[in-house]
Amino acid sequence: MLQDFDLEFATARAEIQSAAVSDDGRQRLRADFAKTRKASDDQTIRSDLSPHRRTRVAEKTRREILDAAMKEFAAKGLNGARVDAIAARTSITKPMIYYHFGSKEKLYAAVMEEAYGGVRSKEQDLNLGALTPVDAMRRLVEVTFDHHAEHPEYVRLVSGENIEKGRHIAGRPSLVERNAIAIDTVRDLLDRGEKDGTFRSGIDPWHLHFLISSYCFMRVSNRYSWRAVFDKDLWDQTDVPAQREMIVDVIMRYLNPHIAP
Repeated sequence: MLQDFDLEFATARAEIQSAAVSDDGRQRLRADFAKTRKASDDQTIRSDLSPHRRTRVAEKTRREILDAAMKEFAAKGLNGARVDAIAARTSITKPMIYYHFGSKEKLYAAVMEEAYGGVRSKEQDLNLGALTPVDAMRRLVEVTFDHHAEHPEYVRLVSGENIEKGRHIAGRPSLVERNAIAIDTVRDLLDRGEKDGTFRSGIDPWHLHFLISSYCFMRVSNRYSWRAVFDKDLWDQTDVPAQREMIVDVIMRYLNPHIAP
């Protein structure tokens, strides 16, 4: 790693001294050079830390990279995003990004896992087992709606990956296992509700998850096309509460055993 830094130092010095580099280019190179020197100093300091503290520093570095990469990939997609631009959003050098993630494609896959993990973690923090099936289901739908509204970058990332036919996240057991929790959560609520008579029987948890997610996803993914076609802003704050209550009401009526399906 230190050899990589030395090489980057030498390259930066040579380019800064070159008369062919513009004033703006010199300023950019000096900034990159300063960042790289700081990273080198940090690496030297890190080598003197205890294993536990080194792990914490590494986790903090990865967190900073993932946060910056999520913004870059959400804005420009995998093909349009640049590792240079991701580095520019952080205090971390491009070589250090490759050190932690290996390639832009692997960083993208890690960002996708992070994006899916965000909504799954929020679901798991709800402590739905302490609520009645009806209250728990209502809360799950509300939080799903709110998460999509608060994280449009998640919707953009998932939309972009579907254009790529899911090829960058396919075959990742950790992603499959983590998202299976979402179905398990819905299945548990359905089982509890069926047992106490508040939910009708025979509902597929996959279908219910699809119904909830599709509504919450579409109002974010189709915001601009709806405004262009229908002259209707789905993010109009005066209308959002009604939209939120509508999906809750739809789900609760769908589950109601006293309403014919």
